[in-house]
Amino acid sequence: VQLQASGGGLVQAGGSLRLSCAASGLTFSTYNMGWFRQAPGEDREFVAAIDDSGRNTYYSNYLKGRFTISRDNAKNTVDLQMNNLKPEDTAVYYCTAARNLRTVKLRRYVDYWGQGTQVTVSS
Repeated sequence: VQLQASGGGLVQAGGSLRLSCAASGLTFSTYNMGWFRQAPGEDREFVAAIDDSGRNTYYSNYLKGRFTISRDNAKNTVDLQMNNLKPEDTAVYYCTAARNLRTVKLRRYVDYWGQGTQVTVSS
């Protein structure tokens, strides 16, 4: 299984980035997809998830509507649109795949991890 994340980079505060994750080696439409992030010196934390059908989305409370997750089951991709970025959003962002929707926010229940993409937000 491969989860190839892309789209990270350097952006000024208030700007936007769109992360994309291309999945292969798994039956994509049967997995709940998500994004986690890890800032330097911090634990890896849940950001957003979308169920296997794409009908339901879940976000960390601190995002306050700034991020939007979406998926395309025909293309085996999941995206994370990030708007109004803040310096505290600086982290490595990881694409994830999980079979169990009930535990999709818990990193120990993630089935597959991508390699991560760096997002840096300057003030």
